[in-house]
Amino acid sequence: MTDRAHPRDRAAGPEGFDALAPTVQHHIVNSLGWPGLRQLQDAAVAPLVAGQDAILLAPTAGGKTEAATFPLLTRMSQEDWRGTSVLYICPLRALLNNLQPRLSSYTQWLGRTAEVRHGDTTAGQRRRLSAEPPDILLTTPESLEAMLVSTLTSPQVLFANVRAVVVDEVHAFAGDDRGWHLQGVLSRLEAIAGRPLQRIGLSATVGNPKELLHWLRGPRREGTGRVIDPGGHSKDSDVRLDWVGSVDNAAEVISRLHRGEKRLVFADSRRTVESLTMSLRERKVDTFASHSSLSVDERRRSEQAFAEALDTVIVATSTLELGIDVGDLDRCLQIGAPRTVASMLQRLGRTGRRADTTRNMLFLGTTDEEFLRACGLLLLWSEGYVEPIEPPSAPHHVIAQQILGLALQRRAMNRDDVYRDLSAFAPLAAAEGEAILDHMIENLFLVQDGPLLMVGPAAERRYGGMHFRDVMAVFTAAPQFTVLHGRTEIGLLDPMVLRGPHDGSLTVTLAGRGWRVTSIDWNRQRAQVEPSTVGGKVRWSGVPQPISGALTRAIRRYLQGTEPEGVEFTRRSQEKIETMRGEFMPFVGVGDSDVLTPHDRGRARWWTWAGGRENARTLAALTRVAPELLGEAPTWDNFGINLSSDATLPEIRRAMSQALQRATNGEDVFAPLLDERALREVKFGDMVPEALLRAEIAQR
Repeated sequence: MTDRAHPRDRAAGPEGFDALAPTVQHHIVNSLGWPGLRQLQDAAVAPLVAGQDAILLAPTAGGKTEAATFPLLTRMSQEDWRGTSVLYICPLRALLNNLQPRLSSYTQWLGRTAEVRHGDTTAGQRRRLSAEPPDILLTTPESLEAMLVSTLTSPQVLFANVRAVVVDEVHAFAGDDRGWHLQGVLSRLEAIAGRPLQRIGLSATVGNPKELLHWLRGPRREGTGRVIDPGGHSKDSDVRLDWVGSVDNAAEVISRLHRGEKRLVFADSRRTVESLTMSLRERKVDTFASHSSLSVDERRRSEQAFAEALDTVIVATSTLELGIDVGDLDRCLQIGAPRTVASMLQRLGRTGRRADTTRNMLFLGTTDEEFLRACGLLLLWSEGYVEPIEPPSAPHHVIAQQILGLALQRRAMNRDDVYRDLSAFAPLAAAEGEAILDHMIENLFLVQDGPLLMVGPAAERRYGGMHFRDVMAVFTAAPQFTVLHGRTEIGLLDPMVLRGPHDGSLTVTLAGRGWRVTSIDWNRQRAQVEPSTVGGKVRWSGVPQPISGALTRAIRRYLQGTEPEGVEFTRRSQEKIETMRGEFMPFVGVGDSDVLTPHDRGRARWWTWAGGRENARTLAALTRVAPELLGEAPTWDNFGINLSSDATLPEIRRAMSQALQRATNGEDVFAPLLDERALREVKFGDMVPEALLRAEIAQR
C-alpha cells in the first residue's frame, strides 16, 4: 500500500512524527488515515521516546492516549521489549474496558497484545494472562496489589520486564489516598524490575501540573521530567444557568429541550441519577442511567445503547466524567453543580468534539445550595481558575498497608527490605516508618523471628479474609446488598432501604426502573426483585464533602454583585439570583469584612466564607484559646461558625490574633478537634500508632 501524504508536509510538523518507529508511522497514516499528529502528540514523541517522565495535558478527547502510546510502541519496537513491558493504569474499570479495544488495535501493528485485568476479570482469564502475558496490561492499583501478593503467580515473573507505566486521569489518583497506594505499588514494581519505570501521567487541565509531575515521579528521581501542555486547545463554550427548583422540574425541562439530540446529564448523587432517570422515562424520553452501584452489565448495556442512539439521554454521576467514550455528544447538562472547576472542565469537554459544534453545558439549579455553588463555580471558571491537586497529607495508614502488602508479597522480609522496596514511596520516612513497624510488631500485625518479619495473627484475623482481599484497596466500601432479577444482577443498594417491616409491597428504584422486592437473604446480602410499574425507595450512604475556600469565597463575591463573563442566564435564574442576593445581603458584607449576625437557638453566626475545612480549624483554635465564645453547641459549615450569643467581633478578632501568635510559637492550635469515631473509621488505622493516626486525621 502506498503511503498517503507525509505528515511532514502538514501543519503538525515533521519532528515528532519522524521520531516514531517506521511501522507506527505507516499505520498512523494508512490504518488510521491521519494526515498528521495533533499538537500534543507531536510534542510528546521526542521526550517520551527518550524515556523521560512526563505529564501530558489536554482536554477530554484531546488524543492523550495516543500521545503516550505511540512513543511507547516505538520504544517497544526499537528496544525489543518482551513480556509485559507497559502498564496502563486507570481509576475506573469501565474506562479500562473502553480503552482496551483501541490499545489492542495499536499493539497489533507490532504483532503485540494489550489486555485488561481488574476486579471483574474471571479466574480463567487471569490464568490465561499469566500464561500469555500481554505487552500492555491495562489495570488498576488494586489489581496490581492483588498480583503482587498472589500465592498463585510470582510477581517476579509477572513484572520483571516492566519498563513504563501510563497513569490515565492522574489527577483523580493524586487527589486522594488511591494515589499514595499507587505510588507505593509502583515503588515495589521498580524493586522487582530492577530499574526506574518511565512514568507518564495523562490529565485534563490542572492548576499545578509541575507539582503533579513531581508527585507522580516520586522521590529521588534523576532528571527533571516534562510537563507537555501545547495550549491552544481552548474553544468557545456555550455555558448557561437556569433555575428549575426541583429534580422533577429538571426532568420536564430536559424532556422538552434538544429533542432529536444526544444528551449527557450529570448529577452528583446516585439518588438524583435514579430519580431523574425514572422521571424522564415517565415522560417517554429514551433514558439510561450510569453510576457505580449499577452492575457492570447494566452499565455496559446503558452506555452501549446510548453510544448507538441519537435522540436519547444518559444520566450519570462522575463515572462518565473520566474519558469513557459514549460517542459524539450534542449536549451536556448538569443538575446542581460539581464541586470543582476541574470537574466542570472534564464534563464540558465531553461535547464539542466535532468540528462544527461548540462545547456546551446547561446548569439546572434544583436547590438553593446547589444553585449558589453553580454561581460560584461559574465565576471561578470565567476567571480561568483551576484547583491545584493536593495529595492528602501524612498517609500513615497507607504506609502500614504497604508494609503489610510487602510482607504478603515477600512472605518474609527484614527492615532493610521495607526501605529498599519502598524507596520510591514518598511518604515513607525513617522516623514514621520505624514507629509504624514497631507498632505492627507489638500488636502482632507482624511477627519477628530474628531479623525476619512475617504476617502476624492480628493481620490474619483483621484482614485475612478472602485471601487478604481487604489489603488490596485503601478505601472501605460501604456494605451494600446485591439486587437480582432472577439470575441477572441489577446493582447494589444500601441495606437500610430494605430494613423495616413490609408486607411484600416494598418497592425500590434501581437502574431508573421500579422493582418490587420479593425476598431478602440477609446472610448472603441479596435481594430478589420483580419489575414494578412504580418506583420506590433509593438510598446509598455517603459522607458530605466540604467545598473549598476558593469556591466559598467565589460564592460570596457573586452574592456581592460580581458577574461571570461568558455565561448566559435564563430569566428564571436572573430572578433567583436577585432574590438570593437580597436574602444574603446582611451576611456577605463588603469585600472581605467580618460579619456577625444573630442565628437560631440564641446563637451568633460568624460568616467567615472560608470553606468547611478552614472553619473546622478555626473552631478548633477558638476552643483552645477562647472557649467562652463558643456557647453550648458550637458548629461549623462551609460558610461560617455558630458561636455563643454573647460573642462579639472584637472578641473574635482578639482570640484569632492570640491563636495565630501561639501557632507562630509552634503550638498546633489549629489542629481540628477529633471525634474518636474518626480514629476507628480509618482503614488500616489500627496498624498505626495512635499519636501518628491523630496527627494524620488532624492534618487532613
